[in-house]
Amino acid sequence: MAEIHKLYDFDYKTGKIKLKNRKCPRCGGVMGFHKEPVARWYCGACGYTEFSTAEK
Repeated sequence: MAEIHKLYDFDYKTGKIKLKNRKCPRCGGVMGFHKEPVARWYCGACGYTEFSTAEK
């Protein structure tokens, strides 16, 4: 939990906070990006996976 700040972008001028990672289209949870063995976005809550050819 100490590294939770790495998941968000902060704009101090406007006071906006934006999530860096994608939201899962199935359950709305935060998806994680994994590079190996294949580049993919994975939701740990429901198991939804999107494979991608472009890396983050």
